[in-house]
Amino acid sequence: MTETESTVLSAADALVSAFARHDRDAYFAAFAPTATFLFHNLDHMLEDRAAYEEEWALWESRDGFRVLGCRSTDRQIQLVGDVAIFTHAVETDISMGGETMTNNERETIVFSRDPAGRWLGVHEHLSVRP
Repeated sequence: MTETESTVLSAADALVSAFARHDRDAYFAAFAPTATFLFHNLDHMLEDRAAYEEEWALWESRDGFRVLGCRSTDRQIQLVGDVAIFTHAVETDISMGGETMTNNERETIVFSRDPAGRWLGVHEHLSVRP
């Protein structure tokens, strides 16, 4: 693994870890403000980080949404210049409406290196794992 791949993997690990802890601030800080999000459970794309933050807050207030844990496996990184494509299988334990459930999904997060050298998520695509 190259140094750049290791750095991207560290950024992905920090993002997944923040999500697993339901650490909203650290999780959203891992994405650029202009990041887009495409989730299988929504009928529309979230056009920026602020839209996702609003959706997350709605899930919390309306549905009692809480992330209880998250496990990342089958991880791969593809580098294309200052862009990195991170794919993985993700198993997430959540609480919704007072019920605990586990979601099995596949996820792609596209990272881009910002002018300060930080790798930030610029697009996330989540799909059901077959």
